[in-house]
Amino acid sequence: MTAGLLTGFVVFVLASFVGVEVINKVPPTLHTPLMSGANAISGIAVVGALLIGGSNEWNVTVILGLIAVVLATINVVGGFLVTDRMLQMFKKKEVKA
Repeated sequence: MTAGLLTGFVVFVLASFVGVEVINKVPPTLHTPLMSGANAISGIAVVGALLIGGSNEWNVTVILGLIAVVLATINVVGGFLVTDRMLQMFKKKEVKA
C-alpha cells in the first residue's frame, strides 16, 4: 500500500465515525429538513462527476464518473421530492363549498 492510499483510507474511516456520531445527535424533527438540504448539495457532486466522466477515452475512471453522475442525480431529485412533500404538509387545505 502506498502512503497516499493509506492516508486516504484512514481519513475515510475517521470521517465515517464522525459522520455517524453527528447524525445520531440530530433530533428526529430536524432530520428531514437537514437531509433534503444535504441531498440538494449533492448537485456539486454531479458537477464533479461530469468533469471526471467527460473524457474521450473509456477507462475505469470514466465509467465510475458516469455511475457517479447517475447516482448523484438520483440523490438530487430525491432530495427535492422529499423537500416538496415536506413543504406540502404545511400548506393550508382549501375549504370546498
